Amino acid sequence: MSAEQLVRRIFDEIINRGDLDAADELMTEDFVDHGPTGDLRGVAAFKEMVSMWRSAVPDVHSTVENVFSEGDMLAWLVHTTGTHTGEMMGIPPSGKSIELTSPNIARIRNGRAAEHWADQSMFQFLRQIGVLQQPPAPATG
Repeated sequence: MSAEQLVRRIFDEIINRGDLDAADELMTEDFVDHGPTGDLRGVAAFKEMVSMWRSAVPDVHSTVENVFSEGDMLAWLVHTTGTHTGEMMGIPPSGKSIELTSPNIARIRNGRAAEHWADQSMFQFLRQIGVLQQPPAPATG
């Protein structure tokens, strides 16, 4: 399986379908996800994060776009849609639809995902569900 196929499987099987057991096959045991709330270490921590996200946005659907690779590194965009119908990190359900785009980078080792970097579009998410307000446009003068 190519590195691009690996990334697509992670998003299709784990994120979109909620098949958490697929992480055991597709990720290294010492997998690290460098995200907006800090580093998540290990496959179990990744599964917990996916469970939390899928509980908050059960109809989540992510599409991998524009994959670039060099050596053991990949970069791509993820386009995510869904509806915020469950609690997330103490934030009550808003019922609002979300549409996010997030740049991602990963390191592949021995055919499995070893590291991942992304901001997971948390500012977009929080703004779209009404927790953060859009900053005002600068005054023109």
